[in-house]
Amino acid sequence: MTADDVLLVLTLLRRTEADVWIGGGWGIDALIGEQTRDHRDLDLMHRGDQEAAVLSVLSAAGFVESLDGRPVRFVMTAPDGREIDLHPLVFSDDGSAVQASPEPERPFAYPSSCFVTGTIQGTPVPCLSAEQQVFFHQGYEPTERDRNDMAALRRVFGIATHF
Repeated sequence: MTADDVLLVLTLLRRTEADVWIGGGWGIDALIGEQTRDHRDLDLMHRGDQEAAVLSVLSAAGFVESLDGRPVRFVMTAPDGREIDLHPLVFSDDGSAVQASPEPERPFAYPSSCFVTGTIQGTPVPCLSAEQQVFFHQGYEPTERDRNDMAALRRVFGIATHF
């Protein structure tokens, strides 16, 4: 998934006025303002009540659903292998959100302050905050990519990470 691919997907989704935020590796690169590594996929958080619009736009762009892990997440894949990992959020009036988790009694929490703006190729993009990225990178054995992503956040933001 290239930077141009990410910007194209965001442009298509903006046309439907769907609200999305970039997480994962591309989200970290957006916070830093430069691409630090190659990316296999694009992680997008979206408003659950806008899922039909998101699916319609991505389907029209050639993506098909390749994994259904709802209500936690689902994946859309293009014929050339590009993947978008989608995470439905349910928002509260205060701007915070929750995402279902594999443990229904412990949903993933998104404080309103975690929805921020970064840049990809100089273009402002909605993404998750550095603190939220760190929060989601805990409780599992990290990959080398995870270690590099956290090192980049420490370097740029001076933020403490778990590994």
